[in-house]
Amino acid sequence: MSESLVIEAVRKTVTVDCTVDEAFRVFTSDALSWWPVATHSIHGEGVTAIVFEAREGGEVYELSPGGEKGHWATVIGWEPPSRLVLAWNILEREAVATEVEIRFLPDGARTRIELEHRGWEAIAEEAASKRSDYDTGWEHILGLYGERTSA
Repeated sequence: MSESLVIEAVRKTVTVDCTVDEAFRVFTSDALSWWPVATHSIHGEGVTAIVFEAREGGEVYELSPGGEKGHWATVIGWEPPSRLVLAWNILEREAVATEVEIRFLPDGARTRIELEHRGWEAIAEEAASKRSDYDTGWEHILGLYGERTSA
């Protein structure tokens, strides 16, 4: 009998000084104002837009100055303003996507964002290094998001 491989999800949280509606809006419609494109994108500093297509089955992508799309994810759950679930598959390089769920929860006059990046078992041969990279990457990215939404 073979054992199932279980790899712990990456979990990150940040609490921001804005409403749930505003937190969701900034995360999805204003991502270019806080996402670190110089270090965490396909086209680098030249990225002109980060697009979240607002529907299940929609795409999340960046645009280069020349209009080239850089695929990041497919939207598999779109529940504004409380929840977003993505099949995360940068450039569609991986045969199987991992899953990123972002929840926006009221916390008094503030909003708590809980991010969970899971499904590492699907890419078992690469999972250890990728999970480690995303663990530090999401920490950095949510820190920048927190600065933007609490300004």
